[in-house]
Amino acid sequence: MNKKIIVGIDEAGRGPLAGPVVAAAVIMPNSINGVADSKKISAKKREILFPQIMEISQVGIGIATVEEIDEINILQATMLAMQRAYDNLNIKADTILIDGNKAPQLECTDIQTIIDGDNLIEVISAASIIAKVTRDRIMQELDQKFPEYLWHKNAGYGTKAHIEAIQQHGITKHHRHSFAPVRLTTKQNK
Repeated sequence: MNKKIIVGIDEAGRGPLAGPVVAAAVIMPNSINGVADSKKISAKKREILFPQIMEISQVGIGIATVEEIDEINILQATMLAMQRAYDNLNIKADTILIDGNKAPQLECTDIQTIIDGDNLIEVISAASIIAKVTRDRIMQELDQKFPEYLWHKNAGYGTKAHIEAIQQHGITKHHRHSFAPVRLTTKQNK
């Protein structure tokens, strides 16, 4: 009898003022010591776990751009990123476990949303780590071009320093114009 294919899906980056939202879909055949909700482990630990997860798992990554976030809203963009992540697996799942209380339309008869799933179910925790590390790396690359916003430290979140940088330097094409702190800034320069 074939083993059921269980996919865990989570996202990173719903709340920031800049950068894309990233989702990961993961099929993990074995447990990995230390895998936990990405928000509860250090960046250093996430970077150690990332290649371990990638090595033994099948992984799909999906990204929704800032333009898509502004056009269809952050919730719909998150669903789009999750759908892309699942589609990038190129495998039909028997069960899909999604962190949160909403799920995109996916080809699967057993889709379960689990509030706090990234804290409760290892395969969702693994997806949260893949999504978070991928998104953090994107923001670190963007930080090279726009160092004044300190994205290497704040990952695009609305920290005091990031808000002050927006007020001083204006907004970039990587800022989410539909988010109030960005929308209310009239200075656009990049």
